[in-house]
Amino acid sequence: MHSIYKEVLRFRDERNWKQYHEEKDLALSISLEANELLENFQWRSSEEAVAESKQNIKEEMADVLIYLIQMADKMDMDLEKEVLAKLAKNREKYPVK
Repeated sequence: MHSIYKEVLRFRDERNWKQYHEEKDLALSISLEANELLENFQWRSSEEAVAESKQNIKEEMADVLIYLIQMADKMDMDLEKEVLAKLAKNREKYPVK
């Protein structure tokens, strides 16, 4: 995961885009990209959507992750650490029966 972070941030920095990346704007972009992902499934079954739009689905998933990484960087947050902490919390909330 560390190499993905580095590549995303390098891509952003090479273009000097960090100056435009406020938390609100990054959160908005995450939501917009997630909606573009969801659009692939509108009026179709999951099977149809994946069969017809798999490449676009993969690209939209990547866009969501790219913006999440940039938001984590902006907030000086270790996203991997936060995911692991959230999983631990969810294990307690939803134990295996």
